[in-house]
Amino acid sequence: MTTQIFPRRAAALSLLLIGLVGIGVPDLALAAEAGAPHLDGRAMGALWVVPFAGILLSIALFPLLAPMVWHHHFGKISAAWALAFLLPFAAFFGVELATYELLHTVLLEYIPFIVLLTALFTVAGGVRLVGSLVGTPLANTVGLALGTALASLMGTTGASMLLIRPLLRANEHRRHKVHTVVFFIFLVSNVGGSLTPLGDPPLFLGFLKGVDFFWPTTHLFGPMVFLSGLLLAIYFVLDLVLHTRDPGKHPLIEGVHEREPVRVEGGVNLLLLVAIISAVLLSGVWHPGVGVTLHHVTVPLESIVSQILLIGISVLSLKLTSEKSRRLNGFSWGPMIEVAKLFAAIFLTIIPAIAILKAGTDGALGAIIAAVNDGGKPNPAAYFWAAGILSSFLDNAPTYLIFFNTAGGDAATLMGDLALTLTAISAGAVFMGANSYIGNAPNFMVKAIAEERGVAMPSFFGYMAWSFGILVPLLGLTTLVFFL
Repeated sequence: MTTQIFPRRAAALSLLLIGLVGIGVPDLALAAEAGAPHLDGRAMGALWVVPFAGILLSIALFPLLAPMVWHHHFGKISAAWALAFLLPFAAFFGVELATYELLHTVLLEYIPFIVLLTALFTVAGGVRLVGSLVGTPLANTVGLALGTALASLMGTTGASMLLIRPLLRANEHRRHKVHTVVFFIFLVSNVGGSLTPLGDPPLFLGFLKGVDFFWPTTHLFGPMVFLSGLLLAIYFVLDLVLHTRDPGKHPLIEGVHEREPVRVEGGVNLLLLVAIISAVLLSGVWHPGVGVTLHHVTVPLESIVSQILLIGISVLSLKLTSEKSRRLNGFSWGPMIEVAKLFAAIFLTIIPAIAILKAGTDGALGAIIAAVNDGGKPNPAAYFWAAGILSSFLDNAPTYLIFFNTAGGDAATLMGDLALTLTAISAGAVFMGANSYIGNAPNFMVKAIAEERGVAMPSFFGYMAWSFGILVPLLGLTTLVFFL
């Protein structure tokens, strides 16, 4: 797909949003209309969660058991699971309620999520580092630390796509490279994205649910610095040892080739990144009190303006960055298309799971609530590991939503009296996405790029040997320090 196709689609989406404004102008409101349909989770059995479990298991198992089938038909499989929920739901609970839940999910959660992710992906794909890079232990460690810090600003996906290729190029002369890619996944693709809603999808969903933009910055800073500091220290020692076993030095070190200064192509995208942050902040701090209401679902004006700005930033990035630079950067729309299709099914099929969890102990999944609460009070350590274990093998964004709602679902309360519980949920969902290749979207993307460059990456279970041998013990230590 060429870079000329996206602007047309972006323009179409802009027109759609503008059209929604036009349709809803006579119906500006502060909140959804009175009499909106209501989904009572107590009326739903555990079978309603099967489509949600189905799409997540499909994401986990199809790429491993039937990769060709998944590659060619993941969109159809995702649509099948979405319909497996939506059609029976409309039949049992009525078309009106089904329409309301569909619009509520698409307009208030899915579109903001995808538009932000697309903007970050587009802007990051326009920045290319060129020049002479040498992968010494110190340089590699500094590079991982920089990527860890950038992940909270440009997203784990954006930071991973920006830095993995330069890191691999800097280490081409090294015999031992697998450990560098594994720690890159730990730090840049996961742990580093824990300080802002821009960093990782779970935190952005929390932002959409009412969590303050800088709340993760203040509350997850300690756990993030603690865990990433330990990982960087372990990496430096390991890389130093392995560096001494490499048979030869980089040609630049030996003076065979002349060093080329490191420079940035597409630097305008760094300014556009600031614009993305501003657009997201706008939707969090500007509340004019009006919106567009469609079938009892009100889309706030600040959200509409923010989405239009993000789409405009994406188009500008494509216009201002040379196609050659993007091509040399390995930029393509494939990953974004896959994420958009998969998350459409995830956001729909998670509806009954959230409704059931909101029913508390009266719902069909009351056992989950009992498992993470002691005597009716939330246990932060249990939330940390429950959210983390699911995020290791399923998807951390819907996992975050499940436990966010299990803990009550009220952002004000979770940021106040239950701040430690929300910290545990957030940290578990973000940190433990690194436990397996399928825990977070950038993991597989980094693995694929590394293999293209000739790095013999470990298998699914081989990677878990790394994570369970290094990361999981450190997560246990993090639990003792912060969540008990």
